[in-house]
Formats: sequence, C-alpha cells, structure tokens
Amino acid sequence: MVTAEHVSERRLSIPNNPITGVLLAIPAYFAGLWLGTLFGLNDDANTGIILGYTFATVAFLIGVGFLNYPLERLFGWRVSPISDPEENRGIGRFFRLSLDHKVIGMQYLVTILIMLLFGGIGAMLIRSSLLSPDSSITPPGQYIMLIGLHSVMMIFITSAVIVGPFGNYLVPLMIGARRMAFPRLEALSFWLVPPAAVILAAAAFWGGFPTGWTGYPPLSEQAGQGMDSYIVGFALIGLALIVSGINMLATIITLRAPGMTWTRLPIFVWGIFTTSILGMLAAPVLAVALVQLAMDRTVQTSFFLSANGGSNYLWQNLFWFFGHPEVYIFILPAFGIIMEIVPHFARKPLWGYRTGVVGLFGVALLSWFVWQHHLFVSGIAPVLRPFYMLSTELISIPTGIIFLVTLGTLWRARVWFTVPMLFCMGFLFNFLIGGISGVYLSDVPTDVTLHGSYFSMAHFHYTIMGGEIFALMAACYYWLPKMTGKMLSATIGRVHFWWMFIAFNSTFFPLFIAGILNMPRRVSSYDPALQGLNTWVTISAYFLFGSMILFAGNVIYSLFFSARPALANPWHARSLEWQLPTPVPAYNFERVPMIVGGPYDYGVPNARPVADLGGLVGVTGGG
Repeated sequence: MVTAEHVSERRLSIPNNPITGVLLAIPAYFAGLWLGTLFGLNDDANTGIILGYTFATVAFLIGVGFLNYPLERLFGWRVSPISDPEENRGIGRFFRLSLDHKVIGMQYLVTILIMLLFGGIGAMLIRSSLLSPDSSITPPGQYIMLIGLHSVMMIFITSAVIVGPFGNYLVPLMIGARRMAFPRLEALSFWLVPPAAVILAAAAFWGGFPTGWTGYPPLSEQAGQGMDSYIVGFALIGLALIVSGINMLATIITLRAPGMTWTRLPIFVWGIFTTSILGMLAAPVLAVALVQLAMDRTVQTSFFLSANGGSNYLWQNLFWFFGHPEVYIFILPAFGIIMEIVPHFARKPLWGYRTGVVGLFGVALLSWFVWQHHLFVSGIAPVLRPFYMLSTELISIPTGIIFLVTLGTLWRARVWFTVPMLFCMGFLFNFLIGGISGVYLSDVPTDVTLHGSYFSMAHFHYTIMGGEIFALMAACYYWLPKMTGKMLSATIGRVHFWWMFIAFNSTFFPLFIAGILNMPRRVSSYDPALQGLNTWVTISAYFLFGSMILFAGNVIYSLFFSARPALANPWHARSLEWQLPTPVPAYNFERVPMIVGGPYDYGVPNARPVADLGGLVGVTGGG
C-alpha cells in the first residue's frame, strides 16, 4: 500500500534536456503540419506550417522540462527546489533547464554570441554581393532573402543582447537579492530563444521571405512558407520580451535588499527597469499583429488586405507602434551600462544621478509618440507629420541629458582608461553621430529625400551597432571576470577596441555619402559610379568582422588557456556585485545584506561601504 508520505517523495523522472526537447519537437512539427492541413489551414502559399512550428515549440519546452513543475504540483509529488546548490556544479548545468539566474545569464550570453556570429556572416555575404553593381554575384531573389534573414536575426539578438545575459545575471546581485522573483519565467524567457532562432533559420529552406524585417503586406500576404518562419520566430521573441519584462519589474520592485532605496539603485538597474517597461507593453502589440497576419495567411481573414476591406496601413501602424519602442529596448540598457561603468573608472560620483534616471524615463515615455515618422513617405494623414516630426526631435532632449550626465562625470576626472572604459568612449563617439543623423531623418523634407537610402541604414547601424554593441563589449570586458572567474586579456582587448572602432567607422560613415548619392538599400544593383565606395565599405566590413573574431579568440583564450584568475574586485568598484566572492555563491548572499551607502560615492568624505553583508536572513523588501 502506497501512503501519502510515499507519494509526496516521488519526482518526475522523464529525462529533461535539449536533446529530449528536439526528439519531441520533430514529431510534434509533423503532427501540427498534418492537423493544419486536415482542418484547411492552407492555401497556395501555406500548408499548416505555422501550427507545426507552434506544436514543435511547445513540445521542445516540454522536453526541456517546463511541464515538470505543473505535474509535480498536480500529483502532489516533491517539487523541484527553486535553487539547488548541486545544479551550480559542472558544465552540464548550462545545457539543461536551470532556475539559477546566474546560469541563465551565461546561457543567454553564449547563445546570443553564437547568433551574433551567424548574423555577422550574413552581413559579410550581403557586403560581398555589393562588390559588383549589377547583381552578378547574388541574384536579386537570393539577395533579399539574405537581407531578411540578417535583419531579423540581428533584431532578435539586439532585443536580448544586454537584458538577457547581463540583466539576468547582475540585477539580483546589484539589488541584494538571492534570486529572481519568478525563476521559471526567467528560464522560459531564455528557452524561447533557441527555437525562435532555429525557426527563423528554417526560412532559408523555404526560400526566405521578401519583406525584410518589417513584414509589410501585401507582400507578406503573398510570400511563400518562409514568411511563416518570420511570423512564428518573431512571435516567440515577443513572448520572451513580455515574460522577461514582467519578471525584471517584479524583481526590482519587490526583492530589493533593506536600505536599497530607489535613489541607491545602480543606474544599470534603472536601464533594465525602463527597458522592461517597454518590452512588457510593446511586445503584445507585435504579437497581436503577427496573429492577425497568420490568420490572413491561413484562414483567409482580411486584416491587412485592402481589397477585402482590410488595411495595409493597419500593419504599418501596429508594427511601428512596437518597432520604435523596440529601438529603445536596444539602447536603454546600453545607456545604463555606460552610466554604470564611467563613474567607477572616473573615480567620481555619477554626476546628476537623478537627472540620468529622468533621462531614461524621458526616452522610454517619448518612444511611444514617434512611430509614425516611419510613415512620412506612405501618404497617410499628412496633417500628422508636424506632430511626429516634433516628437521625434524632442526625444533627443532626454538622450542629450544622458550624454550630459556621462560627460559631467568625466569632467576633470582622472580617468582610468581600462578596456571597458575605452569601449564606453567609443560608444559616446558613435552614438553622437547616430543621434545627429537621426535629427535629419526626423524632419519631413530630409526624410522624404533620404528614406529607403543607405543614409537611413547608416544611421540605424551607428545607433545600434556603434551604440549597443560597443556597450555590450564594454559590459563583457567589465563583468565577465565576475561571471567567469577569468580576466580577459587587456592587451588583446585594447587591440580589439582600436581595430573595431576604426573598422566600424570606416564601414558605416561612407554609407552616409552613398545614401546622399541616392543608393537604395535592400537592392543588389546600384549606380556603377558608386562601385569604388562600395568596395571600400566591403573591405572595411571584412576588417570589422575580423575584430569580432579577435574578441571571440580573446574570450576563448582567456577562459580556457589562460591561467590568470580574476580577483573578486579587480576594478576596486563600490557597487554591490563586486563585493561578492568570485565565483559567486549559489545563493548569492549568505545573508541578505543591509544597504548603507551609494554605489558611486567615490571621493565623498566619510562615505560608508555600500553594504553591511551581515544583514538579516530572509528580509527581501526594498526601501
């Protein structure tokens, strides 16, 4: 006879790992494909593939282990602990479902860097295609497929490239918490990313999608099955943004250590906080638009088909209502990184801390009022152009505030020019060019002239790659010693910075000139008079890609071949994460700390240490 006590000790014994997930996903895909066709979810362009992708994703998540907890609770079996010290040992912890925010942060980092590699290879193929002005290297149909896959893959990456690795790993450490508020949601936000990347890559087998990353109808309505990969892959990333945003906000609001008042919160955490608000509110709009597009393609609704009463403009408004807050989902955490790192190496308090927080919230608020500047050339409601021109120009004010806060911190400082600090300076230079070029594109007359040209593309890459990716590099060199226990080579890092900085500007600044000379983007043929300029850009792009290979080599060498371990606090920084030992213990803090000082009180007379690490156990409320 089995007693209740015996039942409570049972645990689910299904092997849960990515291999199990893949083995379940393959038959689930074909089951969804068959069921979709059976119920008529098909036309000339579609055979139920959307349902197949959906079934495969759910089966993959079940195989990884997301069904365990509901079943354990349902049958009264012993529930897996939220944080098990045993799971922090061995490399295997990075290849299974983990509820440790530090493991999830490392899983994110490796996955994002691999995706960045493939996105970079796509960029190299695009630039190689432009060595000739007559489409002789890559046929036009293949070229637009390259553009679409590269752009959406990079949008995937930049949506999560900072919040995923560094937000998940560092936020609990920086606020004095032992874990995230919802560890299972945190794990879900990561495990949605691999199937999204695979589904997007599968578009290549279906001929890609001809719309670029924007997915505009009617072209997206008429596209082949590669468009379904776009729909499902993008929807999964949107879902990851939603659950990540909810989890981050709940963690920062409810799990701050005693004494961690809002005015003592590290500025990087404020960057994650504002980013999470945008992700939580903007991604549902994208999800709804993608569901409508999927229904148009499968069950013959007409949300975006004007011939049947729908509107192409509806998609453009829904997409860009998500898409322009999305741009600031990219850059707000980068602002947080720069304002976080600069005070530590300037050895000065962050100048205008509260002003910097206001700047972050100002960018987040105004990002909701600018989306129609993408529709200036569409012909829709010309009377609205002055408002959106004004709102787009106004967003430069809080952005400028963030710049002033950073420059005020650097003013008359004796700066320690470490590798992270070099990348911060590179960010300021690049983003300044991107911001100034954005002011031109916010004005209707110049936007009408330059829209769809390489000027617009160069502006976007200066703000995202020149901004966010440089901030990512700063974060890697700054925080990887804490995350991995190994110092990256400073010598290789300095070579990497100057190589990347020069190659980046040599690649993208000439594209402003190409745009002014009317070279259109997303087109594989161009005026032969511009071939010399494109050859220069392509060679520079090869060098830029080489700098990223050097970074990858630095990481691999430092982690696996260098015997130089990282000190617990190699930068002598005040912020809370650097007061912990390296590697960070499984539960972060043996006792929840009492916060008694600010993270940037350098040179302040009688400044107290940031925390009393002998605080009370179990106290998790914020001040």
